[in-house]
Order: sequence, then structure tokens, then C-alpha cells
Amino acid sequence: MAHPIHVTDANFDSEVKKSNVPVLVDFWATWCGPCRMIAPILEELSGEYEGKVKITKLDVDNNQKTAMEFGVRSIPTLLIFKNGSVVDTIVGAVPKAKITSKLDYHSAN
Repeated sequence: MAHPIHVTDANFDSEVKKSNVPVLVDFWATWCGPCRMIAPILEELSGEYEGKVKITKLDVDNNQKTAMEFGVRSIPTLLIFKNGSVVDTIVGAVPKAKITSKLDYHSAN
């Protein structure tokens, strides 16, 4: 089964911006309670959307450059990228259905 891909400042361009499928980036930190709440959902989604959407995680404490580049001020923040650009944003711990509806939309269009 697929798992979220851990991205960093160093590989963000190659893994996210240059991806040929939409990419969900979870901006998170180990100390963040709501981040830990949605982690199992993202694990499930990485398997359910394998081949259609790439699910990734970026630790904001260790990759501040990328978090600052996209103006991430609160975590968890989920950004959905398509063709190298942000096309959607979800902030906070949200139900799985909210994430899947956005992923379904962006993977179909």
C-alpha cells in the first residue's frame, strides 16, 4: 500500500511542482495535535488515490523555506498543486469527505 511521500525544501520542486499528477501537500509538525489527527486519513488517501493524486507531507519545522514561500501560517495546511501551481487550500483538521471532494474535483479536471 502507498504511503505519503515526505518532501523537503530540497526535493519540493521535483516531487510537487514538476509532478504530472495533482499533489496534496500536508504542511505539518510533530508537535501539532490536529496534524496527528489527520495523519491516518492521509495514509488512507495515499492508497485510495495511488496513481491519480500524489499525497505528500512537509515538516514545517525542518523545511521553513517552502512553508514561507507558500505563506503557511497555521498547521495543518493542505495545499493542492496542479501543473506546479496551488489550486486549492484546506486549513485545519477536516473530515475525510472534505479532502476527498477536493481531490476528486482536481484529479478529474
